[in-house]
Amino acid sequence: MDFREELIKLIVKETNFSNSEIDSLLTIPPQGLGDFALPCFIISKKNKKNPIIVAEELSKIITADFLEKVVANGAYINFFVSKSILSTIVLENIFSNKHNFGSNQGTVMVEYSSPNTNKPLHLGHLRNNALGLAISNLLEFTGHQVIKANLINDRGIHICKSMLAYKLFGDNKNPQSEGMKSDHFVGSMYVLFDKMNKEKPELKLEELAQKMLVDWENEDNETILLWKKMNSWAISGMNETYAEFGTTFNKTFLESEMFGKGNMTELLKEGFDKGVFKKEDNGAITAILEDEGLPNKIIVRGDGTSLYATNDLLLTQLKFDEFKLDKNMWVVANEQDLYFKQLFKIFEKLGREWAKKCYHLSYGYVSLTSGRMKSREGTVVDADNLIKDLKEIALTEINSRYDNLSDIEKDSRAKLIALSAIKFFLLKNDAKKDMVFNPQESISFEGETGPYLQYTFARAKSILRKASKEKIICTHTNFDLLVNYKEKELLLELQKFDENVIKSFEQLSLHSLAHNLLAIAEKFNSYYHDVPILKSDSKELLNARLSLVEATTIVLEKGFKILDIVAIEEM
Repeated sequence: MDFREELIKLIVKETNFSNSEIDSLLTIPPQGLGDFALPCFIISKKNKKNPIIVAEELSKIITADFLEKVVANGAYINFFVSKSILSTIVLENIFSNKHNFGSNQGTVMVEYSSPNTNKPLHLGHLRNNALGLAISNLLEFTGHQVIKANLINDRGIHICKSMLAYKLFGDNKNPQSEGMKSDHFVGSMYVLFDKMNKEKPELKLEELAQKMLVDWENEDNETILLWKKMNSWAISGMNETYAEFGTTFNKTFLESEMFGKGNMTELLKEGFDKGVFKKEDNGAITAILEDEGLPNKIIVRGDGTSLYATNDLLLTQLKFDEFKLDKNMWVVANEQDLYFKQLFKIFEKLGREWAKKCYHLSYGYVSLTSGRMKSREGTVVDADNLIKDLKEIALTEINSRYDNLSDIEKDSRAKLIALSAIKFFLLKNDAKKDMVFNPQESISFEGETGPYLQYTFARAKSILRKASKEKIICTHTNFDLLVNYKEKELLLELQKFDENVIKSFEQLSLHSLAHNLLAIAEKFNSYYHDVPILKSDSKELLNARLSLVEATTIVLEKGFKILDIVAIEEM
């Protein structure tokens, strides 16, 4: 039972307001003033009555078994949910694993990460990876079949810039000789290109890079050999980072493999025949979108080379044909909002029946407290270095707390804590908004952090372990004995889990779920400090309280799995 939803129905019945109107009015009052509160000002205005009188009248006629009492307090009505009914319903639902999300909700391909092979993964990629994987987990949790996909952009002008820098200035060095991780070595060449382009404009490096792209598309042997070598360095390094961060995919597309795979000639002919494409004087091919209120979009350059749009036009058709998708979702930062509007409009104008099944999950930019990051200037925070730094901070904390753990166990635990710090900090904010990542704040064992949630889970597990050592068997009974105010606070937060899963699904952002987990952790820790769980007055009450502790671990762990955070039983 969703008490808020049921209460809204009761109020709607007595006021003739809509569900959405009452939902917007219903609030959570200060502690001690009930579980829900309804201000009656708007209702009184519609009924042309004093709000105090309206509150008094409604408080007398709104009744239900799940309401312990309804009290008029000035112009407000305060609703108190029955403690025994609350505890029984919430805990029975948790232990029976009941969810009302349905099943067979359709097949969704979530394409995320999508790196370029001219640089290593950085903090911006981590937000993309954390969001893409968590959204995939959320979709699976709510009954969808999910295909996690990665399109590696391993061809194009940016890749040619790092290749050109290596060809001209790399002196045949390699990652091993330089003692560098392979993708970091490739990234250093991209930074070197920008440096030399500024210092030696007479070399006309931009023109040379464009010529190299033409050579690549014409399958020039020397260019292809250099590309293969640097591409393998970049991808192998990225795969190491994916493994470290826990990023997984069901399908990986390489843009280089897609190049020329689809029938571009046939697609261009179709576009010209339908009046969607036109050829410019310089030889470029453009999609006509001005009539739709969007800028026209170049899909083939004047020199015949391809762009991202060229690839996406062919690849998206392949996705729907091969995987029979109900939705194709791209997780890409908001700087590409216009691009996806143009791309989807081209699909629509070409008459693709699946055009309406395409969705761009746009998310905000992530920066550091020191400002924006710039790959070409080498001012980014590499993902590998960030994970390493936070792992070291976590290890210092572990060393200060434990001296009986093996180095292997310490290292493993430090890694899990570091990853939870990064992922939770990146997911607790509204995905659509820009954010500032604070590494030191993210790793704290206190506050709104992943380590704080892990610590709460471990604390709850320690209570259950201690009970088990004392031969106390939890039989999931006597839930109606949980009438302490702290227990009620915790139960209400546990009950909101499904509601926040649905909110996160509707918003395609994990911040609602993340903050629900924080609230559960806060209420549990308050309960732990104020209520003597293992020293309860009776065996029956002890059993009920241990059931509440166990239920807390179940809900936290479900949330962790969606956010791709590992629950640690000892911290």
